[in-house]
Amino acid sequence: MIHDTHAFDDILQQARQLGSLPMAVAHPCSRESLLGAVEAAENGIATPILVAPLPRLQKLADELEVDLGRFECIDVEHSHAAAEHAVQLTRDGYADILMKGSLHTDEFMSAALARETGIRTDRRISHVWIMKVASYPRYLFITDAAVNIEPDLMTKRDICQNAIDLTHALGIVCPKVAILAAVETINPEMRSTLDAAALCKMAERGQITGAILDGPLAFDNAISKEAADSKGIVSPVAGDPDILLVPDLEAGNMLGKQLTYLAQAASAGIVMGARVPMVLTSRADDASGRLASSAIANLLAHKRRLAGGRP
Repeated sequence: MIHDTHAFDDILQQARQLGSLPMAVAHPCSRESLLGAVEAAENGIATPILVAPLPRLQKLADELEVDLGRFECIDVEHSHAAAEHAVQLTRDGYADILMKGSLHTDEFMSAALARETGIRTDRRISHVWIMKVASYPRYLFITDAAVNIEPDLMTKRDICQNAIDLTHALGIVCPKVAILAAVETINPEMRSTLDAAALCKMAERGQITGAILDGPLAFDNAISKEAADSKGIVSPVAGDPDILLVPDLEAGNMLGKQLTYLAQAASAGIVMGARVPMVLTSRADDASGRLASSAIANLLAHKRRLAGGRP
């Protein structure tokens, strides 16, 4: 899917102004993953450290006319070793950003979440899709569509807080969170509606901070003020959300891909909650999407540095 290369211009400009940071790239052995790293370097957003089987990487670079001499390259035996070594670079403080290349998400995340050698923290990690849809006036943040399959209430609490923290790093002071379900009323037979109500109460009690939450909201009345008004919904979020918190991975994955392929939305992907921001895009994503993801990771990493290294 070809993204609008100008969709994230404001974020790219901020990242360029802050300056490049070292980024460990695990197994950039496809056209898009290697070019995504190269573009991040050329835009002054990241200094890639390419971790991959060197003969395979060199062959690809020759085909794409990429000069590997510009980059630090670390030779490893296979993709699993690439993931482990790239994670270790971030764990040791040698890199501030971790990027997934052309390996399976499970393989990449397994290395990142290893208890003894990974970069996990006390908070549950989660994925956030940052999407620019032509019909919506600003960015939409969709979470979680790639990591947590069937999150329970406390996992959803972390998913929500991770997304809020991301929006803060991008300059959104008080984001609005729409907690999605199939309906906008509480139904004891639908766990997503009970979780939504509980998350709203948790926000009132300070267990989730920095945002305005409302839910459950069906997608139509979450995204459309007219739809909300037609159902008599009075809400500070309905029709005006920044963050869409989905009930489970399947719902989020389908929503994000529908926007990408049917609404031609541009997208970037970030994993939050680890020691460093992780660029996690689909292997089918183009280099411009990876560039936007790198820029967002750059902003997060710079904010982490200002906070004294805290995730």
